[in-house]
Amino acid sequence: MSSFARFIRPAIGAWALLLLVMAVPAPSAAQQVNPTASSVNERQLLQEMDRIQGRVSIPDQRSSVLMQPAGREWREFRNVALRWIGGVAMLGMLAVLVIFYLTRGMVRLESGRSGRTIVRFNTFERFVHWMTATCFIILAISGLNVTFGRPLLLPLIGFDAFSEWSQWAKFAHNYLSFPFTIGVVLIFLMWIGGNIPSKVDVEWIKRGGGLIGHDHPPARRFNAGQKGIYWIVVIGGGLVAATGYLLMFPFYLTGIEGMQIAQIVHSVVAVLFIAAMLAHIYIGTIGMEGAFEAMGSGEVDVNWAREHHSLWLDQELARSDPNDSRPQPRHATSAAE
Repeated sequence: MSSFARFIRPAIGAWALLLLVMAVPAPSAAQQVNPTASSVNERQLLQEMDRIQGRVSIPDQRSSVLMQPAGREWREFRNVALRWIGGVAMLGMLAVLVIFYLTRGMVRLESGRSGRTIVRFNTFERFVHWMTATCFIILAISGLNVTFGRPLLLPLIGFDAFSEWSQWAKFAHNYLSFPFTIGVVLIFLMWIGGNIPSKVDVEWIKRGGGLIGHDHPPARRFNAGQKGIYWIVVIGGGLVAATGYLLMFPFYLTGIEGMQIAQIVHSVVAVLFIAAMLAHIYIGTIGMEGAFEAMGSGEVDVNWAREHHSLWLDQELARSDPNDSRPQPRHATSAAE
């Protein structure tokens, strides 16, 4: 019996030691996190890391990024804030223009038409203007489709029509960006000399530019309002072109974060650009008598020039002579009659 006891005691001790070893967790197991704990909450986890990234064997290392938390903020801005910014800017501008038209009406020529015209813009200037303007309108419509098409247009025309329209709109948006950019560059080069701010512009602004009341302040070839539009086109057009090409050719010059910033700048500048051009279109069509003729036929009535650009008219009249090929007043053509 004593020999059996001597045998069983070591066996029991060995089993006890084995159970003790199994009860102590391994270092790696001790560091494991409870998957239901609050520290493993998805939102908190994503906030702790710039991105969730692994390793890939293909050359494109960008594919190793599975999720980018900043992308959620970008998506929220694109789907919510951008629509508010664009809606307020464009609808607000339309509301202001409607109110202004109902209260002020068209700005008429105070002294009527003289029957004589003067060349304001030559053929090349008008070609550049209309090329840029046509591209801008198509770019604006196709670009707004990206932001507002899904919530506004899709329910009206259905998935198939919306998909077809969006595809062609994307093609137009991409390819027409090139002549638009060329137009912006040419506009900058053609008219930079006449669009440098001066003291005359300060007086023009103080007197409301002739839009308020019947006081027409003197102005050179471009008044302060037109200079403002010029710089909006040059700066705004340059920004949307530069950021647009970053998006058209992704990852060549910047990473995903840079592209998100480019998209935000592109879209915000674009909707503000569109809002400003609504005012430009209004003044050039139904807002002012005789204004459309400047870019239509290239000629304006002398009385129109005297009321809105008197300093420019005086300069043109002073330097006109029979041997001068530059713009000079002449009798109205049959089209003006």
